[in-house]
Amino acid sequence: MERNLSVKSQKTLGRIDVAPEAIAMVAGIAALECFGVVGMSSRSFQDGIAELLLGKENLTKGIEVRLEDNRVIVDLYVIVEYGTKINEVAHNVIENVKYAVENQLGVVATKINVIVTGVRTGSNGNL
Repeated sequence: MERNLSVKSQKTLGRIDVAPEAIAMVAGIAALECFGVVGMSSRSFQDGIAELLLGKENLTKGIEVRLEDNRVIVDLYVIVEYGTKINEVAHNVIENVKYAVENQLGVVATKINVIVTGVRTGSNGNL
């Protein structure tokens, strides 16, 4: 996420800037609330290694927010529960994230991509 970019909203009393990090945090919480999502995965191998070495847990893990031509694009890297219908889980994630971002932040997410990076059993074993 680029730190110098933000979504701007001009109101009569002033300006509101919403940082990509804020969008990512709201999107991450909304995604984890969805049935069938058991976790988020690191966006890249380097992020995963840094997380292991530094032991840092991050609410924006597995989320990339891009601002292109005044459009907000959110990529979510999720791990789903074994036995769930992945297509339905992904659709629910898209709907929940879109609703949360638009209603809590007043930002229109024009595109939300769900990338399923893994499947996990209920006993926390990876498949």
